[in-house]
Amino acid sequence: MKRIILFLATNLAVIAVLSVTLRLLGVERILDQQGVGLDMNSLIIFAAVLGFGGSLISLFISKWTAKRMMGLRVIETPSTAAEQWLVSTVQRQAQQAGIGMPEVAIYEGAEMNAFATGWNRNDALVAVSSGLLQQMGRAEVEAVLGHEVSHVANGDMVTLALIQGVVNTFVIVLSRVVGHLVDRVVFKTERGHGPAFWITTIVAELVLGILASMIVFWFSRQREYRADAGGAKLAGRNSMINALARLGGMQQADGLPDQLAAFGIAGGKGLGDLFRTHPRIEDRIARLREQG
Repeated sequence: MKRIILFLATNLAVIAVLSVTLRLLGVERILDQQGVGLDMNSLIIFAAVLGFGGSLISLFISKWTAKRMMGLRVIETPSTAAEQWLVSTVQRQAQQAGIGMPEVAIYEGAEMNAFATGWNRNDALVAVSSGLLQQMGRAEVEAVLGHEVSHVANGDMVTLALIQGVVNTFVIVLSRVVGHLVDRVVFKTERGHGPAFWITTIVAELVLGILASMIVFWFSRQREYRADAGGAKLAGRNSMINALARLGGMQQADGLPDQLAAFGIAGGKGLGDLFRTHPRIEDRIARLREQG
């Protein structure tokens, strides 16, 4: 979840910066045809540059962002037996998965959590919370590490970036088309674009962005199933199931942190399920048992 939040937040920030920069440079004026409508070719090129720019830049700086925003302590030279075991386990799993050795890091946090990030399979980062190491047994921690290493081996961050780029592009194009139509048809603007175009475009971007996020979240849920299967392969199916059960028990006992509640991680059935980045714990466990 932390990986997704960092990626999406960075992506949105980069898009906002690029949008403002291009507007100040006058690039958006290529879209403002004097009374003859939108230049769709220019619009699509502009949207692709903006949409993929945000997602790809956030991908390339994902490790840098995670280290600074999460306060990660990268283990360069293990100083304890626990750190040595952690590094050795990730190294062994990386070799089994056929990827380069990721950086291994720990961050302070009472919750049981872990994430992986990085722009390619051979330049990744795997981080675990101190709470995870304190509250889980080694077999369960090994399964969690296998889950994260599988994310790296599956190229999930790259695929997520590409999907986010496509989604961004469609949102930018459609929002400007909607803004243009409202400006021309409803407000009868005949030359250039009036205030209605910009206001409608911003509103449409927000609405379409929320709807489009369902696609990203659906993909995120599918890759969690694949990473669970990878963790089971690397650390054992029972260990993966036990680790998920522990995480499910934590959520039931402590409730959702505020930063996760908005994403409906443990929400009820219905619309909330469409905005989950992760499937329900019980569904993930059931899928693993079916695969066994």
